[in-house]
Amino acid sequence: MPSSGRPGASAVVTGGAGFIGSHVVDALLADGVSVVVVDDLSTGLADNVAGEAELQVLDLSRRAQLDRVIDAAKPSVIFHLGAQASVVVSVENPERDCDVNVHGTLNVLEAARRHGAAVVFTSTGGAMYGNDALRPTTEDSIPAPQSPYGASKWAAEAYVNTWRGSHRVEHSICRLGNVYGPRQNPHGEAGVVAIFSHLLWRGERPTLFGRGTPTRDYVHVDDVVHGLLAAVGSGGTFNVSTGVETPVSRVLEVLQDEAGTAIEPGLAPLRPGELERSCLSPERAHEALGWRAEIHLEQGLRQTYRALTATFAAAD
Repeated sequence: MPSSGRPGASAVVTGGAGFIGSHVVDALLADGVSVVVVDDLSTGLADNVAGEAELQVLDLSRRAQLDRVIDAAKPSVIFHLGAQASVVVSVENPERDCDVNVHGTLNVLEAARRHGAAVVFTSTGGAMYGNDALRPTTEDSIPAPQSPYGASKWAAEAYVNTWRGSHRVEHSICRLGNVYGPRQNPHGEAGVVAIFSHLLWRGERPTLFGRGTPTRDYVHVDDVVHGLLAAVGSGGTFNVSTGVETPVSRVLEVLQDEAGTAIEPGLAPLRPGELERSCLSPERAHEALGWRAEIHLEQGLRQTYRALTATFAAAD
């Protein structure tokens, strides 16, 4: 692994056809890194992958297929973003959630071990810490996941930490806040910024689950990418977040203003496994990595709405 902590000549990005992963791919290519994307396209889109990157469509739980791809790529770093990331799906099908998030991570770690490649693993923040953690929540807080998704990410983290200690490769864990930005998928229960933007663009009524009171730590995807790159070779666990707690009703308010709409939202209770409050402390990442989120939420939401709706219009 390069001593500078930056990616070397080659990298693998699992989940690289997805929302966050495709932005990581773009940043690596801009740095002159050769990139292989691994994605099963269950939620990601091939069109998100830049033409300069190589796309391999496969399931992370299929170890033999993954081994062939990584052995051919010979990466110096693996950004492991591929996951079953739906809280609702994890409640409905915890076996599949575990297979992808735990077994898939073990497969990535074993492939990385053969090449001495550092892994940057993206974990969850709010779903890891639970409702009762002090806020802003630090990395030293004892995890208390409320869903199988959170539990699977915690288990995967344990494998990352164990492999780091056993094989002396500085794998890193980044616990992400609620990421938003261009390319976010509006079709699902996650990604409230994209969901709201799509509904407002269509003139349809959004729903505030939890009746608008749940809070999250919203962080722009550009800031997240910078955080993931900064974490290469660090060998630590970091919240990649803003430290600012924002109610979901405020997100809708800003997006309505940008959209020029005043649609009365529907109100509904939280769905199973969802948190009431979440806010993560980014101080460790700032002190150890020199990273801090720079995009203010209102600015980021307005920019994101414009980018997303341009995509919606092009696809319509």
